[in-house]
Amino acid sequence: MATPSPLPPSQAMRVRRSNRRALLQALTITGSFFLAEVVGGLLTGSLALLADAGHMLTDLGATSLAVLAAWLALRPPNVRRSWGYYRLEVLAALANGLLLLGVVGYIVFEAIQRFRNPPEVLAGPMVAIASLGLLANLGVMGLLLRQRQRTINVQGVLLHVMGDALGSVGVLVAGALMWWKGWRLADPIASVVIAGILLGSVWHLLRTTADILLESVPSHIDLVHLRESLLRLPGVMGVHDLHVWTLSTGFIAMSGHLVVERLDSPGLLVEVREHLKHEFGIDHATIQVETPDFPDEAVHCVGDPRCLP
Repeated sequence: MATPSPLPPSQAMRVRRSNRRALLQALTITGSFFLAEVVGGLLTGSLALLADAGHMLTDLGATSLAVLAAWLALRPPNVRRSWGYYRLEVLAALANGLLLLGVVGYIVFEAIQRFRNPPEVLAGPMVAIASLGLLANLGVMGLLLRQRQRTINVQGVLLHVMGDALGSVGVLVAGALMWWKGWRLADPIASVVIAGILLGSVWHLLRTTADILLESVPSHIDLVHLRESLLRLPGVMGVHDLHVWTLSTGFIAMSGHLVVERLDSPGLLVEVREHLKHEFGIDHATIQVETPDFPDEAVHCVGDPRCLP
């Protein structure tokens, strides 16, 4: 998953609105073909097709959550939630990842049963329905990939759909083998392959959302390099209590203390803000300026092993 680039506030709002429209279109397509695959899987007896339908169900749930989160994220902040509802998109992505984990476990469990006693599967209808499912997934992928800037919410849905498209290919291969060779084990083998694809997707998504919720430094920012670059600015003697985190996709925030020679240097803060914006893509920075004789605070990162000084 590509690291999201920081965006100006007005552009970030346009991106969210555009993402929401694409998600609504994806929801319509996914819902239609989920029903088709469930009916087809029950009629043909194909676990691989039902597994693919299960993955499409997670796509449906993921997209529904994403649409809801994208709508709520546009609500303005208030006196209780001063950051607004940006983090709801991250929570939706986390929920989608956990949902995928449950689907993976179920598919593997059912596949094990079928390895022991492979049932008869109607391969012809299975291939026909899987082909339609693949077309639906490719259509949704096209909608989402056309969004040049994507929130983590949309990226989570895209991972679902890409995994489902690969799963549909697995169903097609399994159906062709059963139709041509009568090899029944192709169905549970395809199911396990689909589960493996899902597991890779969910791991990446959960790791990304965990980094945001733990307020980790964005992967494209080197905190040591950021500190050193601030120290090279004229008039800056020291930097401490430096924190950089991602609030939501494209929204990077920073806070820190600058030790300066003189407090009456109004141009310094302007220079620092421009430096952070152009060199690191940080638009929202909260900076405390102090002189070397400024007394330490009661709660302070210097000497505290729980945070980087």
